[in-house]
Amino acid sequence: MNIPPSDSSSRPRIWAMGISRLGDLFLGIASEYEGRADVRVVSRGFEDAVHEIAAAGAERPEVVVAGGANGAYLKTRVAVPVVLISPTGFDVMHALARARRDTTSVALVTHGDTPDEVRRFAAAFGLDVVFASYQSAQDAEACVLDLRDRGIGAVVGPGLVADLAARAGMSAVFLYSRASVCAAFETALEVAQATRQEAVRRERLDNLLQHLRDGVVALDAHGRVEAINQRLAAVLDIDAAKAIGQPLLELAPELAGVLPDADGDSPASVRGVSYVVHRGPLASSGTVLTFQESRAVERLDRTLRSRQRAPQFTARYQLEDLFGECASVERVRTLVRRYAKSDATVLILGESGTGKEMVAQSMHRLSVRRDFPFVAINCGAFPEALLESELFGYDEGAFTGARKGGKAGLIEAAHRGTLFLDEIGEMPLPLQSRLLRVLQEREVVRLGATEPTRVDIRVLAATHRALTHAVEVGTFRADLYYRLNILNIALPPLRERSTDLLPLAAELLWQAACRDPRLAEQVPDRDAAEHLLVSVEDALRRHTWPGNVRELQNVIERIAVELADRDVVHDALRKDRRFVPTQALTGDELQAIAPEIFDVSSRGDDMPMTLRERSRHVEADEIRAVLAACNGDRDAACRKLGISKTTLWRRLNTSTA
Repeated sequence: MNIPPSDSSSRPRIWAMGISRLGDLFLGIASEYEGRADVRVVSRGFEDAVHEIAAAGAERPEVVVAGGANGAYLKTRVAVPVVLISPTGFDVMHALARARRDTTSVALVTHGDTPDEVRRFAAAFGLDVVFASYQSAQDAEACVLDLRDRGIGAVVGPGLVADLAARAGMSAVFLYSRASVCAAFETALEVAQATRQEAVRRERLDNLLQHLRDGVVALDAHGRVEAINQRLAAVLDIDAAKAIGQPLLELAPELAGVLPDADGDSPASVRGVSYVVHRGPLASSGTVLTFQESRAVERLDRTLRSRQRAPQFTARYQLEDLFGECASVERVRTLVRRYAKSDATVLILGESGTGKEMVAQSMHRLSVRRDFPFVAINCGAFPEALLESELFGYDEGAFTGARKGGKAGLIEAAHRGTLFLDEIGEMPLPLQSRLLRVLQEREVVRLGATEPTRVDIRVLAATHRALTHAVEVGTFRADLYYRLNILNIALPPLRERSTDLLPLAAELLWQAACRDPRLAEQVPDRDAAEHLLVSVEDALRRHTWPGNVRELQNVIERIAVELADRDVVHDALRKDRRFVPTQALTGDELQAIAPEIFDVSSRGDDMPMTLRERSRHVEADEIRAVLAACNGDRDAACRKLGISKTTLWRRLNTSTA
């Protein structure tokens, strides 16, 4: 007879399993626990009870309550906790007293050995009791029949024994009381609650393990799997659920030679993948193993190095700061946007003051490396020994005065970002070979170190020199030149941007006005700045501007200082708040401010090349590279370049004219 379970998943599921008299006692008590537990009374015993629990599947009990031989049988055969009903001393005394009312010859039959406290109790009160015990149902039947043959008139015992004694014609007293069964139910509730808490803890632990990026397995003292996350199970090609309780080395024999013998880290290779395996102690003499992929360790190291950058390693300029509307400047902007999508090395060519670093910073800010360092170094600003240590860094003790702990070089500081090598043409030859290795292998060896450090950088280089000539005379390595000149941008000098000259001067003057409140009254916007300068436009255009935009900026700063001292605030401006144009700058004023603009001289041979001349040199370099690749075969070179022999001859000779 069964009591149907209540519809509640929040209450613990308890099955009370007993036959005969114990089952009847369960039915009388179960209703008292409706509010605290989902109690089901199952009139099954031994093997039938095992099958009943197995058939329940996900609805199986969380705890089973049973007594005597049935409880002992279930305890070793089901995977759920079994609470045994234990009679109290009062139960024994009360049952023996009832049995002695009918006869003086009484036997107490218990499952297993009779407890010592029961024997002492009987001796203390002078009770003449025969003690007997059984292990199985067959033992119980044989025991009862033996007692009957010995003349025992009454038997005290669990339900199975009481039923057997009654069938044998003896007086039978049921040992278990209502109080002992209620105590078993209370214990079952405590066990269920503890089991649920343990299940929640294990579930949280399992969730934690599954969310770890590394493979993790917990082993007991015998090397059996207690917990394993899916990431490691996938690596070992095993079923995570079925692995629990199995020896790890039987599941994955390939680990026998790679697991560390002591706590700590050790390298290992599993199925062709390199790992760092960490072994650590676990409570109860267990072990936890963590498998971290070596590549992930390297990526983490690179990320940490890239984030530990100094504040100065940032790009301030963006493409909008490159002022100009002429076709050559627009072409530069187009190339910057295009090259920012690539990770190839770029060589930026241009005279001093044309904005090479501005272009480099703009390219960095448009690239996928924008969130990482932009490290710029002027290769011509350091002595050779100092440049080497600044670029490549050094280990502790590499030289006298070396910082304790060593120092990372600027190449390492640019990890995951951009390294800008300004004035690359000034780099000493010995360092050029070391830089070439960095570009080829993407690794740096610090001064005094023996192990290389991997770096992930994009290299931008800039120069105002004709590197092809430097290669010819032997001051610049040809292999480094071709490694740098993968992509190139040639910046036009200011003298070739005649249409941009006045707007650029006005822009610079307006920027100066934004920094000086005295000048802001005279130059409230760009139009006002252009009005001030339009009268000297011809003089500005006649100048060749060897210092390019930097020289123009210097001249504009002088003009700004001069204009700031003018008394130009008109009464109308004060009264009506209307802009009254300031008197334009005169030629005499400009000559007093910047006399070099009026010093007309022809450009000498040492003047920088024009954009057209630079383009011819770059084109000739490309033709020479193709010729070298074709082993000097001009016909093959012409076919690759798509030009005639005459054109090839003319362009080579034009570049050397």
